[in-house]
Formats: sequence, C-alpha cells, structure tokens
Amino acid sequence: MRSDICDETLFSSLFTKYAKDLHDFLYYKYGERLNPQDKVQEAFIKLWENCGKVSPSKAKSYLFTVANNLMLNAVAHEKVVLKYQKLKPKSHTNEDPEFLMQENQYMKKLQTAIANLTEAQRTAFLLNRIEGKKHREIADMLGISTKAVEKRIYSALNKLREDIKEL
Repeated sequence: MRSDICDETLFSSLFTKYAKDLHDFLYYKYGERLNPQDKVQEAFIKLWENCGKVSPSKAKSYLFTVANNLMLNAVAHEKVVLKYQKLKPKSHTNEDPEFLMQENQYMKKLQTAIANLTEAQRTAFLLNRIEGKKHREIADMLGISTKAVEKRIYSALNKLREDIKEL
C-alpha cells in the first residue's frame, strides 16, 4: 500500500479528519454567505488532483491554504460584483444610448478579462486594486514573496490591457 495521498483509504481518512475543521474555520472566518461547504469540497478536489505533489504531513496545511484562497477569491469576486452594481447608470441619465451601450460592453469585457486571469493573478490583482491591500500584506496573506506579488499584479495588468485594448 502506498503512503501517499493518492491512496483512496488515506485520502478518505484525511477527509474524515479535516473536513469538519476546515468547514468550521471557513464558516467562522467568512460566514455562511459564501458557502464554505462548497469551498471545502473544492479544496479536497484540488488535493486529489495534486495528490502526487502533496505529502500526507502537508495535507492539512495545503487544504486550509487552498480553501482560504478559494474564499478570498469569492470575497474579491463579490466585491467586484457589488462595485459594478453601484456603478450601473441610473435610468434617468442624460447620456445617450450609444454611450450607455459602449459602457455596458466595456464592463462586460472587463469582467470577462478579470475572470480569464489565472487564479494567482486575479487574487493578487483584486486584493491590491479592490481591497487596497499593500504588496507586503498580500504576500503575507498568500505566503509568497513581495516580488511574486508584484509580478502577479504586473502580469495581470498587462493581460487586462491586452484583453481590453480592442475597445
């Protein structure tokens, strides 16, 4: 019998051992609104997909990090959605319909471009630009260097410029 996480028995025991604690951690940190049970399931799916790369001794840390990042992505996405809902033009505006149509197309294109970023780029970009976090804070949250954060934000900005420049 292999002693890695790809072994279904070991994986099942990890699920039994950590699923409730992981759910409780996400629930207490973020509340029920962002559906922590789904993030627990997604974290275990990612663990299974990367079972050959993660040792059993690192499984708990991996699960909590992945689940926390999934919740941060959900929070950032929710903030983007709320921000753009606030920016929607009022129905009694004096702007012409063509401008409103172009603005709507731009917002859709921007949302699509943000969604097309890698998870790492999107997380760093949204934490910086939407939540106003400094590079050092983001690095601490994600457990990476400030240089890695800078690179992710820089590459996200370049990709967004490239995707949006056609407008």
